[in-house]
Amino acid sequence: MTGAAAQGAAAKAAMLISRSEYCVVACAEAWRDNGEILAAAMAPVSSFGARLAKRSFAPELLLTDGEAMLVGLDGEVEGWLPYRRHLTMVTGGKRHVMMGASQIDRYGNQNISCVGDWSRPARQLLGVRGAPVNTLNNPVSYWIPRHSPRVFVERVDMVSGVGHDRAAAAGATRFHRIPRVVSDLGVFDFETPDRSMRLASLHPGVTVDRVRQATGFDLVIGDDVPYTREPTAEELRLIRMVIDPDGLRDREVTAS
Repeated sequence: MTGAAAQGAAAKAAMLISRSEYCVVACAEAWRDNGEILAAAMAPVSSFGARLAKRSFAPELLLTDGEAMLVGLDGEVEGWLPYRRHLTMVTGGKRHVMMGASQIDRYGNQNISCVGDWSRPARQLLGVRGAPVNTLNNPVSYWIPRHSPRVFVERVDMVSGVGHDRAAAAGATRFHRIPRVVSDLGVFDFETPDRSMRLASLHPGVTVDRVRQATGFDLVIGDDVPYTREPTAEELRLIRMVIDPDGLRDREVTAS
């Protein structure tokens, strides 16, 4: 192999996109066209997605350090965000949070509280936390790094985040919105007549059959499911060199 050919092969290899990088881009897309709103993320890949969105197609986004400060792209403090002000943003619909889920069902009901019967759970988790207020007052998406039938369940053991069916039954749909669910296998939404979960895109290397096998309920799946979009060359540079140079994304997501 000539020197030029070797350099070309090395450049091509460097451009290979990992599953984790597709996940970062898919998370970033949740905040597209959100405007000036607080992007709150709860995990490495979702937080990388928020930072990628702000650095590329959503410069109006506000970022937080997760505690009490608004921060800029390089982590510099831009403002104070005490808890009372944070709550005001939540109840006023000025935040789009990307939460996790120990369980999630076909209508987007989320559980982070307990596994098993509430009166005597087999496993105690985080607790309901602010999930009900989040889901009824501002957009809430979900990032789930391990897609399995134990997480994507027919019925959650306890409702923490409110799904479409329960929001409708309570007459609380005015501000309720679940834009997307991102997992290590694909992207999901609720753009269906009954607001049940639909497979919106597959990450490259993942098959529809694999998603079906990893889901504990019947997903809505179209005849021609697209692949999750590739990051641009500039987005790859940002992810690899600026946002996550230590490669933490690959610890959270492994292709298998």
